[in-house]
Amino acid sequence: MSLWAIGIDLGGTAIKAAVVCFRDGILLDRTIPTDTASGPSRIVNQIAAIISSLYTDAPDHLDRHDFSGIGLGAPGAVDTEKGTLSYPPNLPGWTTFALREALEESLREMLPEQPSVLVENDANAAAYGEAVYGAGRNFRDFLMVTLGTGVGGGIVLERKLYRGLNGTAGEIGFMIVDFEGESMHAGIRGTIEGMIGKERIVDYACSLMRSDPEAGAMLSVFCNNDCRRLSPRHIEQAAKAGDALSLAVWERTGAILGIGFANVVALMDIRKFVVGGGISAAGSLILEPAYRQLIRSTLPSMHGDIELVQAELGNRAGMFGAAALCFV
Repeated sequence: MSLWAIGIDLGGTAIKAAVVCFRDGILLDRTIPTDTASGPSRIVNQIAAIISSLYTDAPDHLDRHDFSGIGLGAPGAVDTEKGTLSYPPNLPGWTTFALREALEESLREMLPEQPSVLVENDANAAAYGEAVYGAGRNFRDFLMVTLGTGVGGGIVLERKLYRGLNGTAGEIGFMIVDFEGESMHAGIRGTIEGMIGKERIVDYACSLMRSDPEAGAMLSVFCNNDCRRLSPRHIEQAAKAGDALSLAVWERTGAILGIGFANVVALMDIRKFVVGGGISAAGSLILEPAYRQLIRSTLPSMHGDIELVQAELGNRAGMFGAAALCFV
């Protein structure tokens, strides 16, 4: 017997989908652009079509009787019992939508049998993917944080997802670390996401460049003297080349993240942290200052067993996790 499932990662830019074998991991995957302009119904049709094609093209050695279902990770607040998705931040025009019901209805005409469909928050799915197949597989309890356009998170306790009352547990990006600060995000002052989301990292680097053009000379070369072209990858490359200004940007980014982790340690006694998302490609540039700040911000009695590790699955974590939920 070789259990398998289809895992979907619904994003504002792309829909990623894969055939995932419980034993062997991803066997087949595909990516298509998300048609955000056409609304929920069109996106459901896109998801159904990619599921149908993967089911049809799944490797021959997979027994259809071992098909465990479809897992879908989606951005926004997810009610896992009802299968609804509410106000996804990167899918304009959505409010509360019965995503599972709509997808099951669409699949009735495409698949020979009606599979079970699970809908989960995308950050939770990524965390579960790392728990089963990635950097968290040896941790009983951990928090995964995803650093990208925003800052998301998922909590695994005793090898199970902890969702909270309404499925929004783990949203570390909305943890407030500077309630009197200038940064505002979603109407809330001083949140982690409002300080180290992708655009905020770039904004901070640009502010340093404007205040000291000489110190910002290397970054100016990377972005052709146009801050609108600057990206976190440029800041990463410059830091690895020894640029002091870029190193300062990552020191601040890591320190803010470390303060968030320290709060998690104090509140929940979670001591393992997995850091993923596109921004995490900066690696030790973020992890080392985050660790130093975490240690500075917690009691010595809390320092035992603390680990910060980089995620292993990259942008495939959501597909892994969404499918793995079907094996539970």
